[in-house]
Amino acid sequence: MGPASLIVLILAAVAFSAGGILLSKVVLRASKNAVKGEPYECGVPTVGPSWVQFNVGYYLFALIFLIFDVELIFLYPWAVTVQKLGMFAFVEAVIFLFILFMGFLYAHKKGALKWM
Repeated sequence: MGPASLIVLILAAVAFSAGGILLSKVVLRASKNAVKGEPYECGVPTVGPSWVQFNVGYYLFALIFLIFDVELIFLYPWAVTVQKLGMFAFVEAVIFLFILFMGFLYAHKKGALKWM
């Protein structure tokens, strides 16, 4: 397993994704229907304009949660191999957590973690 297997995996992912999209375009016929263009509101017909402006803070809060959540997932492989790698792995994890904590402090200082 080396760089070649990673390239094969990426090519397979692109091929399966593009193949599925192309197959759906070929097999299914496109239909122009005004109902398909309407937003779905749990079966309730929309009244008035469906485009409403949401507070950006909700998206910012969700993105920050997602970033920190994904970053913390990287600690699991480290925890599995920390004894085998020794002190080098510990120093790398401390640096990683320091950078993560600095990002948290930056988001806190900018007020991104305050709920509306």
